[in-house]
Amino acid sequence: MFQGTTIIAVKKGDRVAIAGDGQVTFGNSTVIKHGARKVRCLYENKVIAGYAGAVADALTLCEKLEAKLENYQGNLIRASVELAKEWRTDRVLRRLEALLLAASKEALLLISGTGEVIEPDDNIAAVGSGAPYALAAARALSRFTELEPGEIAREALKIASEICVFTNDRIIVEEL
Repeated sequence: MFQGTTIIAVKKGDRVAIAGDGQVTFGNSTVIKHGARKVRCLYENKVIAGYAGAVADALTLCEKLEAKLENYQGNLIRASVELAKEWRTDRVLRRLEALLLAASKEALLLISGTGEVIEPDDNIAAVGSGAPYALAAARALSRFTELEPGEIAREALKIASEICVFTNDRIIVEEL
């Protein structure tokens, strides 16, 4: 499990949001940054990506995903599958330690270096050390409120930050 961040993605219809906290933790006990940006817009602001794991590795993967999106004219599913294949088989890339959540108006995906490209059944996904808390909160908020995806993502991260020592309340939300 990657410690030091929490990323949550929520999709309802053609609306989608990804939120990330700002904490960067060094080792198991030292917070070295409070306001990191771990959620980015890609491909002409038509795709959002959030990442957990080693920062340099995650940024490399975001760049690779953006290049794949360019190659496949913004088709997130095709670009993600191609990224996962390259990530798994390339000798250098397969050593990268990160997880990505990527979303467009059409799809929400979790992408891993072991070759998984997973579209969650309930259109909610989370990665990082606070993922279980944010995921549970987002599912409850989605089922029992009329909140929009961005509001659900923000509130779920606030709840996770109250429980997980590796998650803070400096939240950035990107929405489509």
